[in-house]
Amino acid sequence: MSNLATQGPLSNLQLELLKLYGSGVSDEDLKAINGLIVNYFAQKAQDSADKIWNENNYSNDLMDEWLSKDLRK
Repeated sequence: MSNLATQGPLSNLQLELLKLYGSGVSDEDLKAINGLIVNYFAQKAQDSADKIWNENNYSNDLMDEWLSKDLRK
């Protein structure tokens, strides 16, 4: 049985992309759209990491300290 048959209904993102691609997107536009999607999720990941950094009062000095420790002991 194919993976598509067991996946269930499409997500809202998948439905929107199907509408867009159904209108005929050039390879150049497809590449640009993929870049936008990648950048969007990369920014979300960066924002999440920044939030954790700030909530825990991390600093560059602390990171340097962690990097200099031998944690394999």
